[in-house]
Order: sequence, then structure tokens, then C-alpha cells
Amino acid sequence: MTHPPWWQGKRGEWYLLPQAALFILVAVGPHTWPGLPVWTPGWGRAGSIGGGLLVLAGALMAGAGVVNLGRNLTPLPHPKENATLVVTGAYRLVRHPIYSGLIAMALGWGLWVHGWLTIGYAFLLFIFFDLKTRREERWLREKFPAYAAYQRRVRKLIPFVY
Repeated sequence: MTHPPWWQGKRGEWYLLPQAALFILVAVGPHTWPGLPVWTPGWGRAGSIGGGLLVLAGALMAGAGVVNLGRNLTPLPHPKENATLVVTGAYRLVRHPIYSGLIAMALGWGLWVHGWLTIGYAFLLFIFFDLKTRREERWLREKFPAYAAYQRRVRKLIPFVY
């Protein structure tokens, strides 16, 4: 089947631009700003340890989501034509484990580098993924009748919370 041109955004292609910009901002954007509080040694150590653990946990969650999706994986929010509904593995914990993992990694990175701005970028990434999933889930409900029941059973981005 032929898809419409990418620039028309019929499968959510335009979500990739702000997503890439946020990834770049998290990775190499300014970490702090003059006037923001400085991390004291105790808080800095706790931030580094907690941040490292969050980066690791996020990488495991995102990696598990990629593996569990298998051939269903696409960078676009629109499901593939021949996609199947995946509700096992990491998808038992959250409906969007790849996004969850990326958010955790971004937050962990912010703690690791002691960057108030980077932590803020992680929250922007959370908001972005929350908005992106709203559109994605409309398409998933259209494609998979069982998705609505899955939505009621499993949280969206934060296991057992949200």
C-alpha cells in the first residue's frame, strides 16, 4: 500500500520534529542558568546516584518496549498496517514503555548533570509524549477494538500511577 507523502503528516510524521528537538535539548542543551540554585555536595551525590539509576531503568524499560514491539516498531505514532496489539512484557506495566523509558532517562540525565534546566526539559518531554500519545491512542483504538479495555487496565506513562 502506498502512503501519502511524509510532509502531509497523515501518520504523525510532524511529531518527530519537536521530539528530536527535545532529545537534542536534553542531551546538549544548557544544564543550568545563572541564578538557579547550586547543588550542594550531598544533594549532588544523591542526584548523581539517583540519576544514574533512572538512566539505567529508563534504558531497560525503553529497550524492553522495543524488543516487545518487534516488527510493530515504527517511529511514527500511526500503527503499521500489519501491526498486532502488544500487551505483554513491558506493555503490562505501561502502555508506552519506550516513551516512559525515554522520559526516565531524560530525568535521570538531568539529575546526573545536576541541571535544573535539563530536569525541566525532561518535564517538557513528558508533556510532549502525553500529547503525542493522545493522538496515537485514537489510532490504536480504531485499529484494535481490545485497546479500550487495555487502556482501562494499564497506565499510560508512569507504571501504576499515570
